[in-house]
Amino acid sequence: MNDNSTLPCAADCGKPELCPLSKVRAGTLVRIKQLAAEPAVVDRLREMGLCEEQQIKLLAQNSNIICQVCNARLGISLRLADNILVEPLTARSMVA
Repeated sequence: MNDNSTLPCAADCGKPELCPLSKVRAGTLVRIKQLAAEPAVVDRLREMGLCEEQQIKLLAQNSNIICQVCNARLGISLRLADNILVEPLTARSMVA
């Protein structure tokens, strides 16, 4: 993944290996690595299935983020998605 044109994160992400969910392109499969929000918000995200090491797929990115979590579609705000740090998954990392 050395070519920036193949990165699933937007160019302004900074670190392509870890970026906010709000910067990921639609159709990308990612793994949540960190929830960087207030403790009450983090607890609620975990209750909804958005927890560390969970694999999710970003389905759409418009005024809200729509992702697939545990065979359910979930919509969250762009502001909230800024606090969910993810890493893109490759075919090799999905097997692990």
